[in-house]
Amino acid sequence: MAQMVRAAVQTGPGQIEMREFARPKTGPDDGLLRVEANGICGSDVEIYRGHIGGARAPFIPGHEPMGIIEEIGERAAERWGVKEGDRVALEVMVPCRACNDCLTGRYQSCRARKYGHGVTDIDIAPSLWGGFAEYLYLSPTAVLHKIDNTLPVEIAAMYNPLGAGVRWAVDLGGVGLGDTLVVLGAGQRGLAAVIAAKAVGASKIIVTGLASDKHKLAVAEELGADHTIVVGEGGSDVVEEVRELTDGQMADVAVDLTPMAAEPITDALKSVRHSGTVVLAGLKGHKEIPLVTDLLINRGLTVKGAFGVDATANRKAIQLIESGRFPLEKLHTHTFGLDEVGLAIDTLAGTAGDGSAIHVSVHPSA
Repeated sequence: MAQMVRAAVQTGPGQIEMREFARPKTGPDDGLLRVEANGICGSDVEIYRGHIGGARAPFIPGHEPMGIIEEIGERAAERWGVKEGDRVALEVMVPCRACNDCLTGRYQSCRARKYGHGVTDIDIAPSLWGGFAEYLYLSPTAVLHKIDNTLPVEIAAMYNPLGAGVRWAVDLGGVGLGDTLVVLGAGQRGLAAVIAAKAVGASKIIVTGLASDKHKLAVAEELGADHTIVVGEGGSDVVEEVRELTDGQMADVAVDLTPMAAEPITDALKSVRHSGTVVLAGLKGHKEIPLVTDLLINRGLTVKGAFGVDATANRKAIQLIESGRFPLEKLHTHTFGLDEVGLAIDTLAGTAGDGSAIHVSVHPSA
């Protein structure tokens, strides 16, 4: 049994170092995960570049870890309902499970939490908190979900983006049978929103993307999107296109998933009907975004901020993955090893590779 664990450590913006850490000793209340894969999302790109999180101590990134339980204590196994050899997916949050927010079901708002997967400094024992590592420490209060062991690793690793699609479009947006949804942004979470909306019976799904996203828009149509709109320089006017595609009725729900861009927020607000719902999920790097509040008031809009993926959405996403109902293999484009974390992030960002990346994951054993 190896006593040292290799991990990719971010030491600064755009800086990744391979380091070794002592394999954590586990007891009756905790465990150890052998990481099979860790998906990469847009926030990983912005954290890697230093646009989110600011100056900070070295840490092991990777907040979408999925793998096999290597060790687990007796009480932990009973609490989580798992055993050694089970495949599980972890949530980012590691709540305290004892404060008022946790006890009333708002664990994502836990103010007493000290840890998080992919965001905790390595000087906090036992250091192995992120998914870009051979093994990850399972804290007693971690939130995890079982996944079918027989699924291909790269498909199982999609639980987080698919969970985002479920939570942001359906649970927060309220998309349901017969509704029209506009998805601004054709990245992996935008495509996941298409899947989630299709699964609950949305009647019309419209997806926007840049000219460079044409391959993603094609996948959106394969997954069930009814219409796609190319935006940006030389592209279409989103609001007018939605008006035409809906015969003037506009959408019931719009979800903005675009990173760092301000214009899609206004497009989302103007694309929904009176009393429609807008979900804002794309981080803008703390930019000051102009917002005409009269637009919200006079049109009676409901605007919701989407913070992460909760347990309910993760469970629904895993059920969708295990159902085999959607061709999720069309989403996965790139697999990288642990020594290639920087390249993996740059590939998703489009600054490396041929620009075809949609879902990218790091597999420590690759």
